[in-house]
Amino acid sequence: MTKLVVATGNPGKLGEMQAYLVDSGWDLILKPEELDVEETGTTFAENAQLKASQVALATGNWAIADDSGLAVDALDGAPGVYSARYGANDTERIARLLKELGNESNRQAKFICAIAMARPDGAIALQSEGACCGEILYEPAGEGGFGYDPIFYVPQAQLTYAQMPKDIKRSVSHRGKAFAVLLQKLKTLQP
Repeated sequence: MTKLVVATGNPGKLGEMQAYLVDSGWDLILKPEELDVEETGTTFAENAQLKASQVALATGNWAIADDSGLAVDALDGAPGVYSARYGANDTERIARLLKELGNESNRQAKFICAIAMARPDGAIALQSEGACCGEILYEPAGEGGFGYDPIFYVPQAQLTYAQMPKDIKRSVSHRGKAFAVLLQKLKTLQP
């Protein structure tokens, strides 16, 4: 198996990526704790590429990174690439978003995920992107998930991300769609 360094310090994200890449022939490991890559990109794709490339160069291994976030129409796409930095924790991020939206009737939003895979020399080998359209609720619903999941409602599933069983979320989510594209491209890649 070829080693694939996941450009995150979050074991939860490692587990999520392992679920998508379970039979892919890659051995996923977390990046070294001391290795930190600043997200200076202006798009999700730029940040994913930056993280994958820097981690690959620093470790001398293949690396994979994703960058994702929530874009709310009425807030001109905010929080966007700043989704994780919109507050100190999930509760603060949700509270800020709901406060900024107020009683706005246009609650259309989409989650976006960009994934990049880099060769050991830092060159980007594969990229993919996925999106899931939905709307922002006026108050949280559901206990599962993380981040904005309790306020992101997907009409096609009639559930928030936080209410969805994992298998449904994997099939409709922005990350699930991005990984579906990536898995097709992986079949042609020679590590």
